[in-house]
Amino acid sequence: MLKQKKIIGVLGGIGAGKSTVAGCFAPLGCAVVEADGIAHGLLEEADVKESIVRLFGGGILDKSGRVDRAALGRKVFSDAAALEKLNALIHPRVMAEVERQIGIYQADGAVQAIVLDVPLLAEVGRTDLCDVLVFVEADEAIRRQRAKENGKFDENELKKRENFQISLDTKREIADYIIYNNSDNSDVAEQVAQLFSSIMSHG
Repeated sequence: MLKQKKIIGVLGGIGAGKSTVAGCFAPLGCAVVEADGIAHGLLEEADVKESIVRLFGGGILDKSGRVDRAALGRKVFSDAAALEKLNALIHPRVMAEVERQIGIYQADGAVQAIVLDVPLLAEVGRTDLCDVLVFVEADEAIRRQRAKENGKFDENELKKRENFQISLDTKREIADYIIYNNSDNSDVAEQVAQLFSSIMSHG
């Protein structure tokens, strides 16, 4: 029987650089399962799109008939009931695909470990999938700046969205390791390499 590969979950606030940290594991032989990409793909599926229009109206589509993610975000992050409906539609499908990919990578001899870049991993109660949890720490001012630079949203929008998430203190407390991401990517890559070595040496 194949030995199960370690599964590493990445936690952190908006703009902390979770995807950057997750990506630093890839050159070390890890497979990265990226939930945002899965979710964006789901929004292109006809049945999901129909359900979203049914829930939120035709105004949620852009001129090309695609789901306008920015408009959808504004709608659900100002209405807890709307967010709950969207999560009930999207999250089970995302997590089913995450688990499917985990199964594929567990059977892949070239993969050293599996990294989950799943933004709401704690919120959907699936930290149980992970052997190790890594929290990405970044100063609030830096997180705000990154969110702005990435064209995602402004400070008010960031706070609004984080109000719907488990607190950063709680995520920090449940983590096994912390990566500090206030500086450049080379420093982060070095921290990840050291952390990965430590994880793998612990059986």
